[in-house]
Amino acid sequence: MADFKVSELLMMQHALCERHHWGPRRPEDGHKSLLWSIGEIGEIAEILKKKGHAAVMDNPAVRAHFVEETADTVMYLLDMMECFGVTGEEFSDAYEAKFTRNMNRSWAENRTLYEDALPASSGNTKEDQTENKKENKL
Repeated sequence: MADFKVSELLMMQHALCERHHWGPRRPEDGHKSLLWSIGEIGEIAEILKKKGHAAVMDNPAVRAHFVEETADTVMYLLDMMECFGVTGEEFSDAYEAKFTRNMNRSWAENRTLYEDALPASSGNTKEDQTENKKENKL
């Protein structure tokens, strides 16, 4: 069973682009790959919305589809990285630095910026979420 390094994934994505003659990977095209990755994230969201998280865990066909769409998302992100010349080492260094930063964060600033700033009518209070669940079951 494979467990690829980022540099290997980038090489595979490059080979795919060359095989299908998708042209040079240029910075001015990077936004297209980002937008396509967002489309793939939408497909993942549809699976979760229509099938639910339990099906992803318990139904082999749903899980396979979920993992395939996740792979599609990563492929487009790798394509975007190639457009901007991001190397596996550069990405790995950034990932490790971000990981270290996140391991040492309290996340209090996120609660202050996002969660605590939501108005009561935003649909995100416990009462709103309970009401939304009731409405979705009707």
